[in-house]
Amino acid sequence: MRDHYRIVSLPGDGIGPEVTTQALAVLQEVGRRLQVQFEIEEIPCGGHYYLQHGREWPEGSFERCQAADAVFLGAVGHEVEGKPVLTKPGQPYPESQLAGYAPVIGNRKKLELYANVRPIKLYPGVRQQIGGSFQSVWRPEQVDYVIVRENTEDAYTGETQEIPGGRITPIVITRKASERVVRFAFRLARQRDKLGKVTCVDKSNIIGAHRLFRDIFTEVGRSEFPEIELDYAYFDAFCQWQLRNPDWYDVVVAPNLVGDVISDNGSTQQGGLGLAASANLGDEHGMFEPIHGSAPRHAGKDEVNPLAAILAMKMMLAWLGERHSDERLRRGAAWVEGAVAAVLEEGKTLSYDLVGPERAARCSEVGQAVRRKLADLETELV
Repeated sequence: MRDHYRIVSLPGDGIGPEVTTQALAVLQEVGRRLQVQFEIEEIPCGGHYYLQHGREWPEGSFERCQAADAVFLGAVGHEVEGKPVLTKPGQPYPESQLAGYAPVIGNRKKLELYANVRPIKLYPGVRQQIGGSFQSVWRPEQVDYVIVRENTEDAYTGETQEIPGGRITPIVITRKASERVVRFAFRLARQRDKLGKVTCVDKSNIIGAHRLFRDIFTEVGRSEFPEIELDYAYFDAFCQWQLRNPDWYDVVVAPNLVGDVISDNGSTQQGGLGLAASANLGDEHGMFEPIHGSAPRHAGKDEVNPLAAILAMKMMLAWLGERHSDERLRRGAAWVEGAVAAVLEEGKTLSYDLVGPERAARCSEVGQAVRRKLADLETELV
């Protein structure tokens, strides 16, 4: 068994450093109790770094991410006087691109992190903020599915062409990318052993590229996973079905843009983006992040929810444990999730997005509460 793992941390912009600090503090606490060393290398990146240096992260940063056991990302996106910082002509990415593209989209493409895995899970005690009030719209047993988003192509190519009177951004769907993410989704359904169903969500009735994605989904499912039920939904209809009947779903697979939208939509069911974690996975590398943005207006106030980042770190532990056959890390992941669930169910130390500003705890206090629960649950780890 390995005695240490090397993690590259990309805190990024806005609230990214705050939530990353809390997630990594939980990670180090787990490591101390499991007697596993996590070596953290922090690399500055994002829009704020771009303003200072004319590039989005230091030279050699990608190579350091490539050499790490895993990458942990906070959030990127910086604003000046309410306007987002954009890269300039002559830089690696188009002027219209938000600064921060290299650490996020660049890593996804260069490291071939083709599956963006976004669990939609409602924990006991969590109420959803709907219509300006906190309500228990769904029950925990209703909300437990995973969205697998293709992560390297579709409308996220970074390519834009000028035409007279407008612009064209191509939708690129290839057989190679579609096959590998579809296989990932079917394997995940097999592993979850829940409903035994994978739902393909697309807009294939209108977008020809999406028809290829759906055709490949059918081919792979029927030929390689005959025990798994194949299910289909058009993007627009799925958005209302997932909110009305979340218990219909087990694993959902979608092209990049569609997967981005439906995973944010699904976060409503689990209590909002403050609880929404994700993993960017390939065959050799993994990058983990909360799916919320950098939220510049909340930056530096110690008020945001760190639980999405902590749950993303839990996903990192589980992936490392599986990849390296390290049972300690798999147990550690379950331990972290148990601590988060306990804090949520207790309801005493939660951020404003879950309980409102009057009862809100600080970001750092929520992180401390999770670490205290780790101590309470330690006997269950043995």
